[in-house]
Amino acid sequence: MDGHVEIIDVAPRDGIQNERVLLPAADKIELIRRIADAGGRRIEAASFVNPKRVPQMADAEAVMAGIERRPGLSLIGLVLNEPGLARARAAGCDEANVVVVASETFSRKNQGAGVADVVAAASAILEGARAAGMRTSVTVGAAFGCPFEGEVPAQRVLALVESLLPARPDEIALADTIGCGVPTQVRELLAGTRALAPRARLRCHFHNTRNTGIANVLAALEAGVDALDASTGGFGGCPFAPAATGNIATEDVVYMLERMGVATGIDLDAVLRTAQWLGERLQRPAIGGVSRAGRFPSAAAQACA
Repeated sequence: MDGHVEIIDVAPRDGIQNERVLLPAADKIELIRRIADAGGRRIEAASFVNPKRVPQMADAEAVMAGIERRPGLSLIGLVLNEPGLARARAAGCDEANVVVVASETFSRKNQGAGVADVVAAASAILEGARAAGMRTSVTVGAAFGCPFEGEVPAQRVLALVESLLPARPDEIALADTIGCGVPTQVRELLAGTRALAPRARLRCHFHNTRNTGIANVLAALEAGVDALDASTGGFGGCPFAPAATGNIATEDVVYMLERMGVATGIDLDAVLRTAQWLGERLQRPAIGGVSRAGRFPSAAAQACA
C-alpha cells in the first residue's frame, strides 16, 4: 500500500446533485473553499449538464467564477457532451471527467443514449479536452452492478475500458454507482483494468449504500490504487439510479487512513466541521460514521468500555 493516498472530494457535485434543498452558488463556493482549506487539492466542482435534468448544477459557471484559485488546486468538471466540454473550458476547469455507464438500460436513463454512442462521445470529449491542455479522466459507472439490469459481468466492464483506451485518458475510475459492490469485485476489476492499461492511473468511486464502501476502499488500496473519490459528510447519489445513496464519506476514509499511518494531506477536524456545516444547509445531518460518532474516543470514554 502506498504511503500517500489522494482524496478527490466530490461533495460539490456528486454530493449535492440529488439533494432536495437547492444550494445557492455562494454556499457551493464556500463548500469548495472549505474543502481546499482542509487540504483538498482535487475537487469535483461542478457538472456541465442540462440544468433541466440536474437543477442543482444549473449555476456551474457562477460557481466556477466565484472560486478562489490557488496553486496546486485542480477543479474538475463533469462533462457528458462536447457543448458541456466547451462550457467547462470557458469556465476554467482544470480537468474534464466523462462518464460511461456499463449497462444499456442505465446508460439510456442517465445519458439518453446507448453505451456505444456514449463511448464515441466520451472519446471525442477526452481528445478535445487533452488538446485544450486539460487533464482527463473517464469514470465507468455501474461497474459493480446496475439498478435496472442487476449483475454486470466483469468482462463487460473490461471490454468497455478497452474501448476507451484509444482516447488516452489520464485516469480511469471504476464507480460503484449504487453501492452494491464487494471487495472480490474490486480486486477482479482492478486487476483486469491494470492488465489492459498498465500506465494509466486508476481511481475508485464507491458508495456506502449497503455498508460495503469502506471495505471496498481497503481492497482498492491493497490492489495499489492511490486515488479515491469521497464526499464530505457522506452525501451523494445519482438522480437516475433508484436508492443510489451515500458516497463514502471523506471523514471516514481520512480517519481510517490516518489511523493506518497512511497520509492524505487532509485535516480531519476541518472536514468534520465542514460536514456539519453542509448538513445544516442541506437540512439533514451528515451521514458519515465519524461525523456521527466523532473522532477516536477520549481516554475517559475508553475507560467506560
